[in-house]
Amino acid sequence: MGWPADVAIIDTMMGIPDGARAEWYSFFTPQLKDAASQSSAFPAQHLFKGVPADPQGVDFVEHVLREMDRYGIGRALVGWNPDGGEAARAVAQHPDRFVPTYFADPNRGMDAVRAIRHAHREVGIKAVDLFPAGYLPQVPIDDRKAYLIYGACCDLGIPVTVTCGVPGPRLPMACQHVELIDQVMYDFPDLVFVMKHGAEPWVDLAVKLMLKWPNLHYATSAFAPRHYPKAIIDYANTRGADRVMYAGYFPMGLSLERIFRELPEVPLSDEVWPKFLSENARRIFQLD
Repeated sequence: MGWPADVAIIDTMMGIPDGARAEWYSFFTPQLKDAASQSSAFPAQHLFKGVPADPQGVDFVEHVLREMDRYGIGRALVGWNPDGGEAARAVAQHPDRFVPTYFADPNRGMDAVRAIRHAHREVGIKAVDLFPAGYLPQVPIDDRKAYLIYGACCDLGIPVTVTCGVPGPRLPMACQHVELIDQVMYDFPDLVFVMKHGAEPWVDLAVKLMLKWPNLHYATSAFAPRHYPKAIIDYANTRGADRVMYAGYFPMGLSLERIFRELPEVPLSDEVWPKFLSENARRIFQLD
């Protein structure tokens, strides 16, 4: 069988940002201290090759749709903003293709919870996104402020997707250590938790925790397919076939051309491919 060309892929991390690239990361750039990061339009540039060029003079929503059609992506999760913007327009104009998620800041306390509930009520967000290292101050995965977000997700019955492992930008990493997830899963047995952005260098621990906790999952965001961790591929091919799902990183750091050039070479088993590309995301994010 090999690569399943007839599967309508679900990309669990697509970007439809507003403005120039330098504005995409403005929420955490005040944390950056080294000169190279402060002057870079992409603070994780040192980790990526062939970063897609900023779109110029195009309707970016339509551009993304064309790219999705070109590579067989049926639906994509995008970050919805209550203040409007391109992602909100994409969700409004193409609800069959773009699935809204909401990026929450736990430092806002109950205001963040109210914003999550508003986004769920208004557009039916399918997940809440957290970036522990990107907040000012940072919010560790097991922080009591994050617990407000987890409780809201449990009440609404939606997953939380969390950046785990050493952050790409030059920010302190302790708040994203994978071991912190263990206490969260213990305290919130109903929480559906999706690790994103690699969980490196603690991938073996991430696999151990997925073996332990039935609601813990992994998405391959921000990694080119040739760099997917071996432990994750081995896990997907064995006991983790239902727990690992595809996520890209377009246009932030990876082009779809590169992703789909490398993706067919990933050594997944025939029966795992449909789950990895579509079925797991459809179930976990309740896309039916």
